[in-house]
Amino acid sequence: MARLFADLTPLRVSADYRRIWSALSISNVGQQMTAVAVGIQVYSITHSSFAVGMVGLFQLIPLIGFGLYGGMLSDVHDRRLLGLITAVGLMSCSAVLFAQAVAGLSSVVLLYAVVAVQSAFFAVGNPARQSIIPRLVSLQLLPAANALGMLAWSIGFTLGPLLGGVVIAVTGGFSAAYAVDFVAFTSVVYAMWRLRPIKPEGESPTKAGWAAVRDGITFLKHKKNLQMSFYVDIAAMVFGMPRALFPAIAAAMYPNDPRMAATAVGLLSAAPAIGAAVSGVFSGPLGQVRRQGLAVVLSVFAWGLSIAVFGLVSWLPLACLFLAVAGAADNVSAVFRSTILQAATPDEFRGRLQGIFTVVVAGGPRLGDVESGTVAALFGETFSVVSGGIACIAVTGVLIAAMPAFLRYDGRHPVP
Repeated sequence: MARLFADLTPLRVSADYRRIWSALSISNVGQQMTAVAVGIQVYSITHSSFAVGMVGLFQLIPLIGFGLYGGMLSDVHDRRLLGLITAVGLMSCSAVLFAQAVAGLSSVVLLYAVVAVQSAFFAVGNPARQSIIPRLVSLQLLPAANALGMLAWSIGFTLGPLLGGVVIAVTGGFSAAYAVDFVAFTSVVYAMWRLRPIKPEGESPTKAGWAAVRDGITFLKHKKNLQMSFYVDIAAMVFGMPRALFPAIAAAMYPNDPRMAATAVGLLSAAPAIGAAVSGVFSGPLGQVRRQGLAVVLSVFAWGLSIAVFGLVSWLPLACLFLAVAGAADNVSAVFRSTILQAATPDEFRGRLQGIFTVVVAGGPRLGDVESGTVAALFGETFSVVSGGIACIAVTGVLIAAMPAFLRYDGRHPVP
């Protein structure tokens, strides 16, 4: 029976991992409160799903550049120091969001600018934090550590949107949500401060700057399994991510009750994370899965199908149910994609590959915001969601037809 539940061994054997896991669980709550608050604030100013989708574009542009460059920095410099500096930077962005909310500013341009800076700090810090994990736990414990890591994200994505929606509904403003985010980031600062210096192992890049970034991309060039782990996630997130449409969908469900609409945004945003959290709690069997590539593909198919069905639903509880199923599937995919990357990549390239991974994992949903918001502006929210889920399945099928060897990836014999 113990195997059914999440394997807590990484938390028991590594105090450093335990502090990082706890800090990310806390800070993710604040981050997701902010994500919901920014979306609702932009929609309240513009009444446009396209404008909400543009938040993703302003996050995506710095994410690409700083994610790739930040990954290179993690292969050259102390990863603990990079994580600490970027955590302080993210705290500062939360402080600016709080200040503009208290001042009563209604500037979409300012909101776009702040989320762009936030995205840059995240893009540099996340590769550093993720490339630290294989140094804290053994190869055998990586699936369990990644499952716990995804559970931490799920906690944030569950509680954050719910609390954000409720706080905004109760207070009628956005400052409280931003304040919680600022305070929550202190946990990450503390966790990174307590770490010992963690410098890259093996040979440092012989080239500096963008030349080193190119070396990382060159390393990836012929690594079909690593490439496929990126491609299928892009298909899922670009075509099947409907979160930019949640304010409009909620407003359509409750056209005469803005407070209930705000609460509905929180519920819709939290639903995928609730499903992910449930699958994380029962993630024990994932450590025994060897055909990890096949597991990724099946999970992406389940994600796309659940999203397409969600688009046809107009009753909030049923909509949340299908989003929860989608979130559970995405969590399984994320666990194995992270494990494939960490296990199959040499340590001297982990920072740069984690940088690319950050661009894909965090950039895909933001590009998805732009895609879904644009399609919704042209054809409506329902068409945007349903067509996106179907496109996710179709594109993944084409990718597998092109690289069928990914289905045979063996987690016990990792090959990049």
